[in-house]
Formats: sequence, structure tokens, C-alpha cells
Amino acid sequence: MERNLELIDLRKAYTPQVVPVKNISLRVNQGEFLTLLGPSGCGKSTILRMIAGLEQPTSGRILINGRDVSRLNPGDRNIAMVFQSYALYPHMTVYDNIASGLKLQKTPNAEIKERIREVADFLGLHELMNRKPGQLSGGQRQRVAVARTLVRRPDIFLLDEPLSNLDALLREHVRAELKQLFGSQNAPVVYVTHDQTEAMTLSTKVAVLNNGYLQQFDRPDVIYSHPANQFVAGFIGSPQMNFLRVPCENGSAVVGNARIPVPRGFSSREIVLGIRPEHVHVHQGQNEPVLNGEVFLTENLGMHDLVSTRMKTSAGEPMNVRAILPVHSGLKAGSAVRLAFPTDHIHWFDVTTGDRIATSESRVMA
Repeated sequence: MERNLELIDLRKAYTPQVVPVKNISLRVNQGEFLTLLGPSGCGKSTILRMIAGLEQPTSGRILINGRDVSRLNPGDRNIAMVFQSYALYPHMTVYDNIASGLKLQKTPNAEIKERIREVADFLGLHELMNRKPGQLSGGQRQRVAVARTLVRRPDIFLLDEPLSNLDALLREHVRAELKQLFGSQNAPVVYVTHDQTEAMTLSTKVAVLNNGYLQQFDRPDVIYSHPANQFVAGFIGSPQMNFLRVPCENGSAVVGNARIPVPRGFSSREIVLGIRPEHVHVHQGQNEPVLNGEVFLTENLGMHDLVSTRMKTSAGEPMNVRAILPVHSGLKAGSAVRLAFPTDHIHWFDVTTGDRIATSESRVMA
């Protein structure tokens, strides 16, 4: 039987004014890794807790393998969860921590030993079996917590910011381990984080949330290249996407020296231009929109410089634009600069709603 998870119009309200989850619908199929991504307070942890049965939805349904589990106790849902704190029993050995869930299910001892042997082989835990959590590093504790979920053979894996307590170097290492580990599992995975790097590297699907609403649900590459709205565009990507309000005249956006056609029917006098810092470059004579400005900060990133500039737009208001440029660009604070905006990397957003405006292929008009 194919394992899957489906949320249908899921809503959680504590009071009429406090509604952290607002009618969320999405589906995670067998073998998919879904990340719930968003800033603090967006509702992602509340959704995870409702899937786990730790919170009851105000309305809507939670289906696991087609079965409505919305009102079932956590122990009746066949889910396994890795917590931010790992939640290991400090007085138990690694072996007993991994076995604890199976013992509660009254699994035969022989089967417990066999399942733990398989997971220990997979995660390299054999030499740690007689140690207690206080004798383990952060990465080792994280692997033990994952092992405890794997031996359960659940229908759904739930992970609540499991890397947030690790230092940056260890987080990168464990993130790679998790990607390999859950890539070999058939059960759906739901992962909560506010870290976009984790979301983009681990996931097959990402659900971007803000203020309780689902903003976009798609593959990581689609969310990066075709953000649904200005919030998603600004939240995904580091450094953040540049946004400039530019005037529209006679069906064209006026960007520096250029006029770029906007979609038919778009009648506003202003539009928001979005472009990522990695797509901005120093003008070298191409037929592209160009803005003149001045550098006020250069930050060395190793292979590249992050150059912050103040540009003069057609509206006459100075706007900050950041560009990722080669380290040999030679730009320093106070340097004059002409930055080009390749039209095939420009995103357009509605000034009022922030929604993405679908465009046909852009071209520069003289």
C-alpha cells in the first residue's frame, strides 16, 4: 500500500483573533520529503503538532494513507517524530533509547534486536550502544533520535527543526546524512524549519507559509525561479532578492535607460521589479536595462563580493540594490557603478497585492 499524507482545509484557532493555521490543504506522497518553511509564528510547528496528534484541529481533516486520523490519539497514528531537543532519556543507554518505542508496542525482543541491528548498521551506531546521551556529541545524539524513529517503521516521519541545536559545520554534515537517509525511505517525510538552505537542499516539495496561510507549494527549484508572490521571492534566496518600484507608461515599465513591456491588461502606474543579486552584473555594453549609482558597502564572500549600491531610478528616488560580483571587480565604497538587469531574470509583482505578474518573454525597447 502506498503511504501518503493529506491535509484538507486544516485550520487551528485558539481564539477568534489567534489563528495560527488558516485552511491549509496539501498532499505528500510516498517517498516525498516536504519541508514546512516560514518565519517564526507562521504556523508550521502547529501544523506538525496537529499531524502528530499533539494538537487537535479546529476544523479540516488529516488523512494518513486515506484514513482520517484527525481525532485519533498520537499512539494510534503510526507516526514517528524527531524533536528539536531529540528528547532522549538521559538515564538509558543508546540501545534502550532506540528500543523504547518498540517496547511500548510490545514488540517481541527478537524482532527488537533485529530492527536495532539493521538501523545501527545503517547509521553506524554499534560502538555507541552502551553509552548514555550525556556521553554523546550533538551529531551522535541526533543520529540516535533518528534511529529511534526508523525502527518504528512508521507511515509518516515528522521532524521538528532537528538541526537547530548543532553548530554550522556539524549542521552541514548532518544535513547531508539526512538527505541520504530519508532518500532511501518510502514513507513521506514532513520537516519543519525556518532555514531556507535546509528546505532547498533536503526537500522534494516545499510549502512556504506566512501568517498561517500557504503562500506556495511546489518543488524547491520552481519556488526559487518562479516565486508566487513578493513574500516568497524575498524569503527564498540569500542574499534577499532586490525589489524596486518603477513607473509604468503606455504598457511598459521604465527601468533606467530602458522600457520593458508589461503584461497586457496591466494598468497600474507602478510595478515592482524583482531581481536576485546573483543575476545583477556590471554593465558591459549589452542591450539591457541599466541603472546608475554609487557603491556604499563591499563585503567579501570568498569567491565573490556582495556589493551594496544606491541606484537612481526613473522615479527619481534612490533605491538600494545588492549585486554578487567577482572579487576582482575593484568596486569600493564611493565608486560609481552602472548595473545591468538581464531581462530574462526579472520578476514582476503587483504593487498592491504583491502577487506575481505572469509575463511573456521580456524584451528591451529602445
